[in-house]
Amino acid sequence: MFSSKVMTRLCQQGGRLAIRLASTTVPENTKIEKTLNQVSLLGRVGADPQRRGSEEHPVVVFSMATHTNYKYDGGDYVQRTDWHRICVFKPTLRDAVYEYLKKGQRVMVNGRLSYGEIKDEAGNPRATTAVIADDVIFFQGTTNRTLQAL
Repeated sequence: MFSSKVMTRLCQQGGRLAIRLASTTVPENTKIEKTLNQVSLLGRVGADPQRRGSEEHPVVVFSMATHTNYKYDGGDYVQRTDWHRICVFKPTLRDAVYEYLKKGQRVMVNGRLSYGEIKDEAGNPRATTAVIADDVIFFQGTTNRTLQAL
């Protein structure tokens, strides 16, 4: 897994923010059960991807919008937009996303949720959420193919 220093640089957007993630060590005699952390998003890219992190631990970050449509009792339709922070660590996928993914492009992301905490400029803690991408599917643009890390 990644050290807290790497996660600190993980998904910075804007000023210098510090992300803290907690992990625990499991004693040898503890039974480990199977769990699942999986998310699939289909939407549009909000901005061109950016390179973040360090040379040792690079990451590509981009925003993605998804929409929920619903109808009020009066008959009016409303569209609610949710924004997601997507982080790509896998080398081949990271490079392809940085090179080919563009703002406004339709894309599907499969990955896992990652939660953390940052301190804002005033030092107040704030919760963060990011999707760590395992694969990205491009639906339009210069590359109409599935890009998956090995």
